[in-house]
Amino acid sequence: MTEPRLYLDFNATAPLRPSARAAFVAALDCVGNASSIHAEGRAARQLIELARGDVAALIGAAAEQVVFTSGGTEAANLALTPDYRRAGAQVQFARLLLPATEHVCVLNGHRFEAARVVPLPVTADGLLDLGALDTELARSAEPVMLALQAANNETGVIQPVAEAAARVHASGGLVVCDAAQAVGRIDCDITALGADVLLLSAHKFGGPKGAGALVFGSDQWHIAAPLLRGGGQEKGRRAGTENVAAIAAFGAAARDLLDNGREDRLAAWRDQAEAELLAFDPTAVIFGQTAPRLPNTSAFALSGLRADTLLIALDLAGVAVSSGSACSSGRVRRSHVLDAMGVDPQFASGAIRISFGDGSRASDATLFGDRLRRLVSQIRGRQRVSTAA
Repeated sequence: MTEPRLYLDFNATAPLRPSARAAFVAALDCVGNASSIHAEGRAARQLIELARGDVAALIGAAAEQVVFTSGGTEAANLALTPDYRRAGAQVQFARLLLPATEHVCVLNGHRFEAARVVPLPVTADGLLDLGALDTELARSAEPVMLALQAANNETGVIQPVAEAAARVHASGGLVVCDAAQAVGRIDCDITALGADVLLLSAHKFGGPKGAGALVFGSDQWHIAAPLLRGGGQEKGRRAGTENVAAIAAFGAAARDLLDNGREDRLAAWRDQAEAELLAFDPTAVIFGQTAPRLPNTSAFALSGLRADTLLIALDLAGVAVSSGSACSSGRVRRSHVLDAMGVDPQFASGAIRISFGDGSRASDATLFGDRLRRLVSQIRGRQRVSTAA
């Protein structure tokens, strides 16, 4: 009998929620342009504004502070600029500070010159070194921007955003928080986080691919120049005719999370998978294990096994997992996150990430452990034969 496939790659993308699918299909029949003033245009505008309210409610923001984009990457491109306005006055940030473990879409700093992007060290568990942040903040009186993930996409390590934000705000700076992986898995209230700008990606929690948002924590900060210029859509903050169907589905996924809450069993399933892993290979390394982590995420490595070998073997065995970020055009490469954490290169080259989500089953952890155990035994058996020969 064919074994069922296991999808354990929710951090790469979550399956589309039924509510989001229904909203997407229904919106395709909405013919109007949301910028038109006739009835058809107003119907399209209503779908967008309903979604805006639901996305805002998901993170405790005001609806008028939500700017829809084509995804988290565009939101990061828009947010990471040295030129802002605060209460009508121009503010230019002297530097962009960011941990060396940030997502690749943030690391290059976008509209900041390369010389003004300052990587910050992290601890062995991948947490921002707050002492290093204090040192950078004390270097000059000029305001800075800090980009800090709510949680790392590869290891699941949850960053001390509120603590870091308090330090940055005391120096007159601004905090951009990439919450793409965290929404739906931990509390991401924008006020509690202390973030001035939050970045979201719909497909990470069951919305459609190609929809995202930049959300301001208040009306105090404004980006001085939009990234995309054209019409006056999104109150002049993001030009281009709105993708009504994707935005409606984004809102439906947000509403689904609001109504049904987070999946509380994910941590138990992650812990079970890790226990089974360590039971058959006590030398396995689990990255960020002693730090606060997302309840659904585990990143690990097995001594002597490369990530590409395991990925292919697991896929053939009916298990979908990742090696680090899924945003590298299908390539398997050593993780910059693990390098920044000081992980031994032999383990960094073998990193595998599993991530559970809405739709996962209690049996998935056990089935994963069984298949991984069988595959590792086979691979190491072939390695022993090859070495002996």
